[in-house]
Amino acid sequence: MKKDKKLSSFLGNLDVWVASAVLVVLVVLTFAGVVWRRAFGNPFTWLEEVQLACMVWIVFAAGGAAFRYGNHVAIEMIVDMLPKKVQKACEILISVVVVAVIAYLFWQSIGFIGIFTKSGRSTPMLHIPYRVIYGIAPVSYVVMIVSWFYALVKGVKSEAKEAMEDE
Repeated sequence: MKKDKKLSSFLGNLDVWVASAVLVVLVVLTFAGVVWRRAFGNPFTWLEEVQLACMVWIVFAAGGAAFRYGNHVAIEMIVDMLPKKVQKACEILISVVVVAVIAYLFWQSIGFIGIFTKSGRSTPMLHIPYRVIYGIAPVSYVVMIVSWFYALVKGVKSEAKEAMEDE
């Protein structure tokens, strides 16, 4: 039972693990690139390509986690001043808009990846296919929608709301 819980916890946070691992790679390579350039006067010419790919993967991999943990930026002050019934209607409207926008982005990202696949474009130095760099986007959008509904069902609140309730 305990092993199953650890596995489901790991899989449930796989996006966080991926974003964290890529962040470590980004920091280590950037630090090494600075040291190499300063100490040996010979910069890594390929570093910018890897940094770009790392930043894209960090942003998209962490998107679902931001929904799950209520860490997206939100301006809740106006909605919180409304009557409870209007707040509920606003929550439903916001949910519809969020899911619609993410679904639209998902659909567009599929086309975007298709263009990169057909054209065979890749980075100039390392020849990393752009479909690999941006291929995380559609996966991330699916994780974001699942995480959005998870947060709704679990009643996840933003950090600001939690802080207000703690006082």
